[in-house]
Amino acid sequence: MNTLIRDISDTARWVAVYRADESEHPDAVFHDSYARMLAGVKGEQIVKAMAAGRENSWSFVARTYLFDAFVMEYVKQGIDMVVNLASGLDTRPFRLDLPAELIWVDIDLPGITDYMKDMLKGEKAHCAHERIALDLSERQERIKLFQDLALRGKNILVVSEGLIGYLDESEAGALAYDLSHIKNFRYWVNDIMSPGILPLIQKEMGNLLTDAGTPLKFAPADGEDFFRLFGWKPLESRSKLKTAVTLHRVNSTDLLSFAAQSEPANPRGQFPWSGVCLFENVVRLDTQT
Repeated sequence: MNTLIRDISDTARWVAVYRADESEHPDAVFHDSYARMLAGVKGEQIVKAMAAGRENSWSFVARTYLFDAFVMEYVKQGIDMVVNLASGLDTRPFRLDLPAELIWVDIDLPGITDYMKDMLKGEKAHCAHERIALDLSERQERIKLFQDLALRGKNILVVSEGLIGYLDESEAGALAYDLSHIKNFRYWVNDIMSPGILPLIQKEMGNLLTDAGTPLKFAPADGEDFFRLFGWKPLESRSKLKTAVTLHRVNSTDLLSFAAQSEPANPRGQFPWSGVCLFENVVRLDTQT
């Protein structure tokens, strides 16, 4: 059995490789000076072992770019706290031009939290930054943490880059419900896939994820509307492929031709689509007096 990926934390290492590659691009759309160090030798090994390797790095570049864009847009609109779920090797508090008064909270498993503390020791974040070690699958513990954080921020943006895809529908629904029932959690940004693209991505990843017991599985038939059931109203969805084309990161003739097609409205069914989506907490709005 291939053990390059031991658990879900290792998936962050290959994504960091793509961030490092992009940061060294002549016209980089973002700069992450920490990514190569954080990915380490293990990150490179994972990328080389994947069926697609660097062939589809455009998808991760677009994802990072889109999350950056949503974060900066809403911080400018008055977000006072960002809660980053399954933060992995994210370095946004250190590389984005964030206001000093913003509170940024990274939440992840103890092992990766300790790794980030050690690797970025001595580095100064641009905002008030903290790390919290927590297994987010522990539901009562996460609810208690969410409630505590909501006492400190009044206008909170939740981000969960690269998390939802590893959950099943029951787990995703429970997380969405728990988040929406925190009054000050106003917006949520996550990335989702259509049922049509999931098998293609699984093929590109090879057996690395399934062998590690961390397969990608969440691709709701209802698309963004899945989250309406749990208190989240879809506000905006941005395609990763179309974004990557705009950024001039797609070289494949076939992909460029496919990207030129109109995308179907949500739900997209068997149309291969993945993107970054913004949601608004309507439970919060319904309970306001």
